Amino acid sequence: MNDPRALAARVIARLYQDRGSLQRLLPWAEKQVDDPEGNGKNRSLLRELCYGTARFAPRLELILGKLSKKPIKDEELAALMLVGLYQLEYTRIPDHAAIGATVEAARALKLGHACGVVNGVLRNALRNKETLTRKLSGNPQFSSAHPEWLQQAIKAAWGSEARTVFTANNENPPMTLRVNLSKNTRDEYLAQLKDAGIPAQPCEYSAAGLVLENPVAVSRLPGFEDGLVSVQDQSAQLAGTLLDPQPNEKILDACAAPGGKTCHLLEIQPELDLSALDIEEDRLDRVIENLERLGVGAQIICADAAEPEHWWDGEQFDRILLDAPCSATGVIRRNPDIKLLRRAEDIPELAALQGKILRAMWRLLKPGGTLLYATCSILPEENSAQVARFIAETPDARDNTPQLLNEQPWGLPQDAGMQLLPGIHAGDGFYYAKLEKAQDA
Repeated sequence: MNDPRALAARVIARLYQDRGSLQRLLPWAEKQVDDPEGNGKNRSLLRELCYGTARFAPRLELILGKLSKKPIKDEELAALMLVGLYQLEYTRIPDHAAIGATVEAARALKLGHACGVVNGVLRNALRNKETLTRKLSGNPQFSSAHPEWLQQAIKAAWGSEARTVFTANNENPPMTLRVNLSKNTRDEYLAQLKDAGIPAQPCEYSAAGLVLENPVAVSRLPGFEDGLVSVQDQSAQLAGTLLDPQPNEKILDACAAPGGKTCHLLEIQPELDLSALDIEEDRLDRVIENLERLGVGAQIICADAAEPEHWWDGEQFDRILLDAPCSATGVIRRNPDIKLLRRAEDIPELAALQGKILRAMWRLLKPGGTLLYATCSILPEENSAQVARFIAETPDARDNTPQLLNEQPWGLPQDAGMQLLPGIHAGDGFYYAKLEKAQDA
């Protein structure tokens, strides 16, 4: 099967079945796409359909529910209809071409018996677009394009700011670069981009960051293979600055994959004694690839951060970066499949795991040392509530984030730590809390 619409439907169906993510499924699907003109057009269409359908699935589900007389039991058929609706609602593909091609995709999926249903649903969507929009406009899931539980959680957390967050989550993300300041300056690299015909602007917060006017393939970036630059969102770049590593310190980057923050720490201080830890071996391969591209080194440990007794040698660390596993609700614009994969019941489970890892990492930290707790979540249960509870239970822990906010007003002050929100701050949604361990601990 090499039809991009059929493959997109298969990918979306697997997301609903919780059988992977876009990051894992798209490479599989792209290998199957026919590219007769050799220009990658069909692969680009596949990516657009997968990312776009996932991004607006909560809204498209409601439209499909109004158009279908009864629930669609075949998951690939339902996914194909969502792909068709996405084309009609959000792309410049001519309506008749989108409908015709989606009907043909039903045949490619061996759903020829449903071609008439697909054709009828999509044509009804086209004819009744204004009526459907009017009927659904009062539904928060429709207006926000977020699943109901997530829409309610974000609104409860951020009140009047929630609408801005929803809008940002539904936009295509910018491509942001981190210049390797150990090899050149940001201004020097900005000039190289200009010479290459790639417009860019300095980031607002990160001293190493540049945001491109339009995304480009990394192969077009000057010196990418030589480690002059990496792709990393501005909010994520702040981790290295906030941890503030000093020469020859012993550092642990817990939950390190895919290695962007690991590499940034070594760019800041190449002489670090740095260990990169992650529980997934295949994701550590990405860390190794990034280290090799930048020409830096770290000790790689494949183990569970929550159970250091199985891998820790007993020597405490000067600083620890804990980029904890989380709901990733701050990076939805980059990973819209989160809207399909994440559930409300996941949040308490993630919070429990985060607390377990945080307590485990604290034991590994030297007295007087620093632990930077980070997530790419915007939900307080994983962030400020998590850290506030930890501080209350840990006599030798102190939140040093307020001092940072006085020096660098990057985010919103919280009861503990600080929060960056998509659409409100210039980057993805991220949470940081800089915790210091008492000297006499």
